[in-house]
Amino acid sequence: MTCLSCRSVKQAELTAEMLIHFSGLKHLDKSSIWLFPKLLVCLDCGFSRFTVPENALASVAEGALSDDSSTLASSADSVAPGSGIAF
Repeated sequence: MTCLSCRSVKQAELTAEMLIHFSGLKHLDKSSIWLFPKLLVCLDCGFSRFTVPENALASVAEGALSDDSSTLASSADSVAPGSGIAF
């Protein structure tokens, strides 16, 4: 598999421990979601991606659907391509 950003084949698969939460003050009362995904990291440009494990996906979807969809869309648009962050 090649990097989606720079097309390099030099990638490493790593395990990660992540605590994710929805941004904004109105979400301070929501529980954070622990994830332990495998990360695929490009060793040339740093572009990374992961898949939310199925057992946590329902919690992420529930939090996303309870928010205003225009807020979520604008948050996603703020991540620049090639910034090393992938969803």
